[in-house]
Formats: sequence, C-alpha cells, structure tokens
Amino acid sequence: QVQLVESGGELVPAGGSLRLSCAASGRTFSYYVMGWFRQAPGKEREFVAGISWIVGSTSYTDSVKGRFTISRDYAKNTLYLQMNSLKPEDTAVYYCAAGVSRLIQSRVAGYDYWGQGTQVTVSS
Repeated sequence: QVQLVESGGELVPAGGSLRLSCAASGRTFSYYVMGWFRQAPGKEREFVAGISWIVGSTSYTDSVKGRFTISRDYAKNTLYLQMNSLKPEDTAVYYCAAGVSRLIQSRVAGYDYWGQGTQVTVSS
C-alpha cells in the first residue's frame, strides 16, 4: 500500500501563488507516475498535471499550462504543485494520486492510490 498526504491548500486572492505538497509513504517503489487532480463542487474530478516518477517527464491540462508546475523530490518521496497566477476557477479540492502505469495518465481510473485532498480557494 501507498499512503499519500497532501498539504498546502488555503485561501488566496486571485493572482496569488500556492505550493501544494504530497508526502508519500509505504510501498513507494511500487508506482511509476504521480499526478494532481482537482474537484470543484458539483463537478467531476479532473486531471491537472502528472509526472513520471523516475524519468521526470510531465503533462498538464491546457487550462494550467504556463501557470502550474509539477515536480518531485525523489529522495524525499514528495510531490509538489507550484501554482502561480491563480484564478477563481482554480478553486477546488486538490488530490494527489499515484499509479503503477509507466505512462502518465489523465484518467482518474489510471491511478491506484489517492490522498484525502487539500482545499484551494481563490477569491476574486
């Protein structure tokens, strides 16, 4: 099993920045990709960004390209999401996920382990 714990979510004004963290523990050698998803009230969970844990290649959904950066600290088993130029539409619960696929997945079903989520609220 893999345990994922997110942190860093808070209330920020539009145009502000936040860095989310996701600490992984347990069988951390068992996954190859990690990702960030978000879910706004009344909406489905959507892919935000993904990273290949070993190689470091990344993928982003179009709405966050140029504003968000996903990264990982391999030694600390920690995933990050740097979010800049935040917009009110970025408001959501952000989830960290890990998967055994060797390719970055944008589908919720492509990930095997999930954190509990952290709330990000962007005020206008």
